[in-house]
Amino acid sequence: MAMQSWKSFLMPYEQAVDELKVKLKSIRKEYRKRNEYSPIEFVTGRVKEVSSLLEKANKFGIPLDRVGQEMEDIAGIRIMCQFVDDIDTVIELIRARRDMQILYEKDYVRNVKQSGYRSYHMIIKYTVYMAEGPKDILAEFQIRTLAMNFWATIEHSLNYKYKQHIPKEIQDKLKEAADSAFNLDEQMLEIKDEIKDAQRLFEVKSDIITNIMNNIMTLMSLGKTAEASRYQGMLNKLVDEGEVWELNNLLSTIKKDIIRYKESE
Repeated sequence: MAMQSWKSFLMPYEQAVDELKVKLKSIRKEYRKRNEYSPIEFVTGRVKEVSSLLEKANKFGIPLDRVGQEMEDIAGIRIMCQFVDDIDTVIELIRARRDMQILYEKDYVRNVKQSGYRSYHMIIKYTVYMAEGPKDILAEFQIRTLAMNFWATIEHSLNYKYKQHIPKEIQDKLKEAADSAFNLDEQMLEIKDEIKDAQRLFEVKSDIITNIMNNIMTLMSLGKTAEASRYQGMLNKLVDEGEVWELNNLLSTIKKDIIRYKESE
């Protein structure tokens, strides 16, 4: 197949990856807008390079005119979660969708590969609408924690270096590292509520500080430079150590001043 033909062949996959990333990222945005914890930490995606596609086709004996039907991971989406139990939540969110069809699933979180690899895979059929009409393509979701993803990225690099024949001593160290990464995930799960509370507090404080800054800018626009500078100094003292109630009090005071200054104009 000529390079131009490969570009045309991969175009629907590129569109699918772009669309799926937007749809999955919007789930995170929806949770955040409701000030709720999101099971999705971040989403990445890629389309296989032609060289990788050809290498896999040769390895598994897939005819080039059948790669679209038999190769399931030309379009790949990775969904990263903070905690192990978030994986199940994301799985249920995807199962509930009507804009894609799940063909089958592979649970490598509970059924760990011999190498130590952990991840949850979902093979889906997804319809993209190109200029010439709709086209169904296959795509693979990999749902994993940040620790699992770090380990998998390292293993992938080593497999590339050693052409899938990693020396035994390195395999053993990788397996130990995989178990350590999963132990870390399990330990983090035990303090999940504490971590979520800390993250929620950080987000609340960030929102209030942003609101205060916007109101200080409003004071500047009203020509109240001295007042704006005074409030900026008060904010600077509260940024690191200030409590939420102190920030809210400062915000309320600034808003009252703005109303008073506008009424006196």
